[in-house]
Amino acid sequence: MENGTCLGELYSLIEQKRAQWAELSNAVWNHPELAYKEVFACGEQVKLLRSFGFEVANPHCGLDTAYRADSGEGSPAFAFVAEYDALPKLGHGCGHNLICTAALAAAYATRELLKKYNLPGHIVLLGTPAEESGGGKVRMLGKKCLDGIDAAMMVHPSWRTTPDTGSTAIRRFEVEFHGKAAHAAGSPELGRNALDAVLLLFNGLNAWRQQLPETARVHGIILDGGEAPNIIPDSAKCRFYLRSTEEKWIEIMERRFREMVRGAELMTDTTGAISQYNVPYMSRNPNPAMNEIYFDAAKELGLNPVIPKRGGRGSSDFGDFSHTVPGIHPYFGVADHEIAGHSTDFAEASATEYALDQALKAAAAMAKVGFLFLTDGEFRRKVKAEFDQSHAETC
Repeated sequence: MENGTCLGELYSLIEQKRAQWAELSNAVWNHPELAYKEVFACGEQVKLLRSFGFEVANPHCGLDTAYRADSGEGSPAFAFVAEYDALPKLGHGCGHNLICTAALAAAYATRELLKKYNLPGHIVLLGTPAEESGGGKVRMLGKKCLDGIDAAMMVHPSWRTTPDTGSTAIRRFEVEFHGKAAHAAGSPELGRNALDAVLLLFNGLNAWRQQLPETARVHGIILDGGEAPNIIPDSAKCRFYLRSTEEKWIEIMERRFREMVRGAELMTDTTGAISQYNVPYMSRNPNPAMNEIYFDAAKELGLNPVIPKRGGRGSSDFGDFSHTVPGIHPYFGVADHEIAGHSTDFAEASATEYALDQALKAAAAMAKVGFLFLTDGEFRRKVKAEFDQSHAETC
């Protein structure tokens, strides 16, 4: 079968069910649900998958809003990955309604094309809740959700179409300093200022930025800075995110961050308590062979893919998936101009007919990757060799 013919057939199969994909995307967009509360979104997908004849397990990995759908069995097994949680106040300002729609469309089309040509292949669709800081995939990995799966993939909306250029590992911490309250004017010498410790930590981190590589990021906010100006704060709290595209650097950053907290303690005679905030994510490890197929398919489908000048700086729990099995997390454009993710503009764009058109084309490109992986042994070997090489380089 010609590669172009394969892509055309996959896209045609997806378009034949366009009304159902539109209904799913719109329904999820109109019912935004936060991490681990995606009851409606999960239920709509499970219902549709069962109507298509997939075997669906829900709950999955101990999570009520996770699911696994299977068609076929054994190895090789290729997993399409769905996300569907929303953002506080912004709803689907990250377009996860389109992610789950594309994943279902890709799994369906791949299954139908395998059936048409009487080809074996094990298709898995993983419904993963709580990507927005909740770490659903990390928790699912703890339950061995990728055991028996040979590669995994998802697509994500953006303002432009690109291959997977990676993402940052992220570790999130809250620091609470404790001092001693006193009257700020009448007896300041009796106090120990917890807010000063927070401010000194910020100053230390800001000075540190000039020694960080371009691939690293650090940013924070003050959560609690005291009650009144005439009371020396006996407690103050802040939250920081540390990010790096390199796993070795995230380790260095955490160690330095903890040393800076200790320094702020010593300078203010306070005590600080560090606690992990949310689940840490690993950086993404994009598979070049899979990226190449997606890019070429996206180009053929008119998605106008581009290669960015630098890698991604956001974070995703798919990073942990990509260090466990070969995988990619490329993007498709939902606008004809640049718009910010996690914004009202992006939420509005995610509900447009244009965005649905783009998502279904991206689904066909994703299905092309999955179909080749399941039917082309040489491609599978190349994917695995590149995955093994990427791990050898980081050891």
